[in-house]
Amino acid sequence: MKHNFGAGPGILPHEVLKQAAAAVVDFNGIGLSILEISHRSPEFEAVLDEAVKLVKELFSVPEGYSVLFLQGGASTQFAMVPYNLLPEGGKAAYLESGVWANKAIKEVKYFGEAQVVATAKEANFTYIPKDFEIPADAAYFHITSNNTIYGTQLHKFFPSPVPVVCDMSSDIFSRKVNVADFGLIYAGAQKNMGPAGVTLVIVKDEILGKSGRKIPAMLNYQTQIEGGSMYNTPPVFAIYVSMLTLNWLKSKGGVEAIEKENEAKAKVLYEEIDRNPLFKGVCVPEDRSIMNVCFVTENPELEKPFLKLCDEKGIIGIKGHRSAGGFRASIYNALPITSVYVLIDTMREFAEKNK
Repeated sequence: MKHNFGAGPGILPHEVLKQAAAAVVDFNGIGLSILEISHRSPEFEAVLDEAVKLVKELFSVPEGYSVLFLQGGASTQFAMVPYNLLPEGGKAAYLESGVWANKAIKEVKYFGEAQVVATAKEANFTYIPKDFEIPADAAYFHITSNNTIYGTQLHKFFPSPVPVVCDMSSDIFSRKVNVADFGLIYAGAQKNMGPAGVTLVIVKDEILGKSGRKIPAMLNYQTQIEGGSMYNTPPVFAIYVSMLTLNWLKSKGGVEAIEKENEAKAKVLYEEIDRNPLFKGVCVPEDRSIMNVCFVTENPELEKPFLKLCDEKGIIGIKGHRSAGGFRASIYNALPITSVYVLIDTMREFAEKNK
């Protein structure tokens, strides 16, 4: 058995994979694969409608917000957000809490000014900056809720005088959030919601259409809203698998139930990291992520032997990002706590062998 701690594309529920595999051959008994049905067919329109409905239900999306399933990943949103929300000559505020926030900041230069209100770069992004002011004359304030590479997470969100835009790619649907606190939420599906190829956007309708820009159709939120996420051919299969995953989440009791599971998984793993003499965490404890647990060996020479032992135990995806090193255990919604205990047992076995 494999225990998938990969950071993304991440683990999907086994029952979802079985349903998706069957649909690749014959979708709902219609004699066609989900990969070949028309996106304008009643069958797929029902899938898309159900996916939108589940997003609204699981996240308690209030009236006045639109739910979109787009392409291009979160990286396209780095440009699409300022293209739609930043007026000519205007500025947007950004919190630089990791690599992906930094990439988002770089895209703003094509549209206006990005004012970095705070950064943790000097500490290799091992904490979340907190002592800063959000400029009231900014078009919006952009944050990244969870920093996959460095293992930090915003555990509460900042009150803002301007609309808040949040990249939730790596912790979407892992915990309850108040959607009304945000002007726009976006997330690549491949961490916690579905396969690569589709990006979720939840946007407050009233913040759109105010930039004064002429925006190409594919990059215009209003065009995508009017087209019902089908201005062009959508990523049919990725939306279908996301719909199955959201249904799975609903069957488990929704976001509130999965949040408790995620907290329990993170708690026992961090306790082992703090207890085990061979390992140590890399982030300040108050900002530790419940999705991506980053740690290192006290002795760097033990890193490769530990990875070898993990491989023997069927633990995959545990190696840290190339820019951070060490180890990273991504414990997304679909990862069972039993896999976390396998990792913990492996850490203890390794410590016994290397006293």
